[in-house]
Amino acid sequence: MSLLININGKAQTVKGPQVKTANGVLQGVDEASGIRSFKGIPFAQPPVGDLRWKEPQPAANWQGVRMADHFGAQAMQQHLYSDMIFRSAGKSEDCLYLNVWAPKAGTKKLPVLVYFYGGGFTTGDGSEGRYDGESMAKKGIVAVTVNYRLGVFGFMAHPELTKESPHHSSGNYGLMDQHAALVWVKNNIAAFGGDPAQVTIAGESAGSMSVSAQIASPLSTGLFRSAIAESGALMGNLSPTPLATAEQSGLAFATRVKATSLADLRKIPADTLLKWGARGRFGCTVDGYFLPEQPQAIFAAGKQMKVALLAGWNSAEGDFHSILGRNVTPTPENYKAAIQRLYNDKAADILTHYPANTEDEVKASGNALASDRFIAFSTWKMVDLQARTQSKPVYRYWYIQPRPMLATDKEKPAGAVHSAEIEYAMGNLHYNKTYNWTAEDLKTSEVMQNYFANFVKTGNPNGPSLPVWNAMQSTANDKVMVIDANTHAIPDQTKARYDYMDGILGK
Repeated sequence: MSLLININGKAQTVKGPQVKTANGVLQGVDEASGIRSFKGIPFAQPPVGDLRWKEPQPAANWQGVRMADHFGAQAMQQHLYSDMIFRSAGKSEDCLYLNVWAPKAGTKKLPVLVYFYGGGFTTGDGSEGRYDGESMAKKGIVAVTVNYRLGVFGFMAHPELTKESPHHSSGNYGLMDQHAALVWVKNNIAAFGGDPAQVTIAGESAGSMSVSAQIASPLSTGLFRSAIAESGALMGNLSPTPLATAEQSGLAFATRVKATSLADLRKIPADTLLKWGARGRFGCTVDGYFLPEQPQAIFAAGKQMKVALLAGWNSAEGDFHSILGRNVTPTPENYKAAIQRLYNDKAADILTHYPANTEDEVKASGNALASDRFIAFSTWKMVDLQARTQSKPVYRYWYIQPRPMLATDKEKPAGAVHSAEIEYAMGNLHYNKTYNWTAEDLKTSEVMQNYFANFVKTGNPNGPSLPVWNAMQSTANDKVMVIDANTHAIPDQTKARYDYMDGILGK
C-alpha cells in the first residue's frame, strides 16, 4: 500500500504495509528481507504530568495514517552499559511504545514472541539490535519488543501513591507497562498476522525477572501460553521489596529532592528527577495488586500461570573476583579465607559444594558461587518451583559458549558471561560488531535460535536436526541441555548444591 504525504512542500507517495489497529491505521516498512516492520507503536498514553507514577492508561485513537517507521523514545535512564546500543533517537518520559516484526500477511495466524529487555530495571530499550525481531520473523513468528518505565519513574512506591491508587498499591509501574503491552498484543496482534492465543513472553536478566513477575501476577490470565526466562527471577535473593519498605524508600527520596508532597514530585522536571533518581535504586515491590504476594510464595502454592517454561542461565554470570576481591591471587588458601569471611560457620559446607584445591578449581568454583549469588540461583528456584507445581513442560538449559576473545583480553574467557546469549538466541550476531564471530558462534546461534523458535511455535524446543531436549520429568531432573557449538544433554550435577543454597539464598 502507499500513502500520499507532504515532504518539503511537495506531495510524495510513500509505500509501506498498512494495518488497522484498535487505535487507528499504521504504516510500516517493507524490509529488504521481505519482513514487515512497524516501530514506535503507542500501546498506552504518555505517562507524564498527572499520569507519572500511575498504571498505564489505554492509548488514544488517532485519525488518518500514523507512520510506524522509527523507534519511539527510550525510557528515562542513565547510560550505564557500553554494550547497550540503542537505535532510538533519545530518551523521554513519553516512552510507552512497542515494535512489531512480521512476515508478509498470509491465511494462517502465526505464533507471537514478546520480548522484555534487561538492564537491572534501570536501563534498556526495545530498539537494541540484539533484541531485533526481524530474524525471528524470518522463522515464521511475529516478534514484539516492548518499552517499559525504569528506575524512579517505573518503580518508586510512596504512601501518597498507595493512597490515591484504586488498588491501594504503588510501585511496579514498569511491570504494569509490560502487562498493558500484553493486553495490546491480545487485542491487536491479529492485524499483523499473529495469533493472540499463541503468545510467548521472554526476557533476559531484568527481562527474565519480568517474565517471572508476569507468570506470578493474577492479572496475566489468558495473555500468554508459554515463557522463556534467560538468567533471572524475582525469587530468593532477588525477591521484591515489601510495600511498606518501598514506601519508606519513596519518602526518603522525596526528602532528598525537597518535595513535601506527591504534587511536588510530579512537578519536578524529568531530567532533574533522573539525576536524583540515579542516587537510589528502585526495584519491584510486593504491591498487593500486580504482585499480591512474593512471587516465590505464589509459585510454591501453585497459584502462578500454568505455562510451558524454557529457562536457564550462563556459565559465568559472575566472576571469582567478586568472591576473592579484585586484586587477590586465586589460590586455595585465599579462596578458603574469603569463604570463611562470607559464610562463617557455613564455610565448610560451602567448600563441599564449591571446592577449591587448585587455582583452576578456585576460578571455576568462584565463578559458580558468584553466579549463584548474583542471578543463577534465582533462576534455578523458578525452574524448580514451576516443575514442582504444574504439569506443563519445563526445559532447562546451561549456556556455556564464550564470546570470541578480544585483543584487549588478558586471558581466555571463563565461560559465557551475563547477557552473552541474547544475540545468539535471537539470531542477531550481525548486530554486534565488537566480536569476530567464528563458525562455532554461528553454529551455536543457529541451534539456540531454532530451539527458541520451535518453543515459541509449539511449546516444545525440539525439531529436525537438533539434539533432543527432554522436558524435566521431575524435580530430580535427570538431564540439562548444555548449549554451545556442541550442544548436548548431560546429567544434572547441581541439585545437591542448589538444595543446599536454597537454605541460604532461597528464603
